[in-house]
Amino acid sequence: MTLPALLLLLADSRLPAGGHAHSGGLEPAAGAGAVTDLPSLAAFLHGRLATAGLVTAGLSAAACALAGRPADREAWTVLDAEADARMPSPAGRRASRAQGRSLLRAVRGTSPHPVPDALGAFPAPHHPLVLGAAVAVAGGSPAEAASVCAYGAVTGPAAAAVRLLGLDPLAVHRALADLAPLVDAVAAEAAGFADGDPGALPAASAPALDVFAELHLQADLRLFES
Repeated sequence: MTLPALLLLLADSRLPAGGHAHSGGLEPAAGAGAVTDLPSLAAFLHGRLATAGLVTAGLSAAACALAGRPADREAWTVLDAEADARMPSPAGRRASRAQGRSLLRAVRGTSPHPVPDALGAFPAPHHPLVLGAAVAVAGGSPAEAASVCAYGAVTGPAAAAVRLLGLDPLAVHRALADLAPLVDAVAAEAAGFADGDPGALPAASAPALDVFAELHLQADLRLFES
């Protein structure tokens, strides 16, 4: 299967959408001593993928499926509320909306389309919703939206770990390669919820990530926004 080039751009960390400024909880986890080396990083990524990764991948898949109805403001409002309900941490919600706003700006600047324009009517849509809509604009499917989102759930924190902990980049990428089957499995599970009731979307909890998000917001010195 050949992926559209625009879809590859969405998965590229070099996309000017602010992703490089967010560590996905890795910075506060490192600061708390929960992630110090490659094994603990691998465990962190595994846990993040199975919880927050699954949740956001499900939201992205649902947003991609909803992209065929860009003017259905009620449906988008419901999906945005479902995203809020799955992010207990106010700091986490703030980070998601900040990333969503940045990604929406990048998407609208490169691919004028009714879907991102419809999301632009919201003050700050959640990142997984914007990502799912962007995948639809790029010609992708809900399954591909889930894949891009699940992929980003681990690659962002992994890149942050290299900068924060001075880990060997090759070793970190080997850990990501080991996680690839799980990324595919999580994406497949998330995509199965794309056309169903938004209230039935995955809601796996990650209390440690929520606590880390709040602690990070209060930190005096931060390299990353989240």
